[in-house]
Amino acid sequence: MGFFGLFEEQGIDHFVDRLPEKNITVRALKALDFVAPGEWTNITDFDEMVRVVTGDTDAAFLADVRKKAVEIYDDKDRGFQKAFKIYERVDSSDKLFGTAALADKLAGKVSMLKFLEKITPNADTTQSIDLAVKVVSELLAFIKLNGIPGDGIGDFAAALGQYDHEAKIRIAALVAFDGIVPLGPDFIDKCADQIGKLDDDGLESNKTFRRIKKFIPGGVGSSEFVKKAFGAASGKLAEMASGSGMSREVVVGKLQQFIEVSDDKLDYLGAFLDMTTNYFEHTGLQTVATKVIERAANEA
Repeated sequence: MGFFGLFEEQGIDHFVDRLPEKNITVRALKALDFVAPGEWTNITDFDEMVRVVTGDTDAAFLADVRKKAVEIYDDKDRGFQKAFKIYERVDSSDKLFGTAALADKLAGKVSMLKFLEKITPNADTTQSIDLAVKVVSELLAFIKLNGIPGDGIGDFAAALGQYDHEAKIRIAALVAFDGIVPLGPDFIDKCADQIGKLDDDGLESNKTFRRIKKFIPGGVGSSEFVKKAFGAASGKLAEMASGSGMSREVVVGKLQQFIEVSDDKLDYLGAFLDMTTNYFEHTGLQTVATKVIERAANEA
């Protein structure tokens, strides 16, 4: 359960209002601004989000949209709550508590050294499965947000290149933090090679997959679905990496502006980011809220 899961009785407005303005997750995402310059603004106020998404200033209309958005999210048949649960489950609670412990200590660089006794770098196999499962999680959330029947893989692959704002920065973080930093520039090939060897039992050993597997459309084998989803998305992920100049050196250089890490400890950086960030949950909530507001504006 993620941080926001502790408040499941609350509405989408309360979740957005609880988003942190400044923590390691936010700073890590801002380090990726060069990938999508000006695309992402960390909106942490639901009323502001309603104004930004609608582009309207009429107080009565904004109030109607706000009320309608809360009602739409609360409707379990709409799929928005399930989409948020998927984003939430990608980031585990132990990571979030590590983030919370440092949330108010960001005046200078955050030292990674104190975490080295608690973390170890993932092997390529584990990291590759984590990357593929996150791609699958994004696909499953996409299906729920858009009400797409079937496995949705073709629609997702087509839409991935059109992502913008918080969704684009989330995929940039996926490529950077779960791909390039731990696996290197050939992360796509490494991941494809590792998951190609997977069967359903091997996939079950992945904690994140166990959390989201119930959302996989029926009739599709787990490992088959993961391989197919990653294969469909891999071209767009590679394009983002190459098109933005997202090399390991560039990404690490950006992160070193606020994370103190020596060159001989770079193998730990991916594990450190896993432990101290919840970028999927943070930006996933913003995506869900944006979609809910857009729907509300159309129905208000």
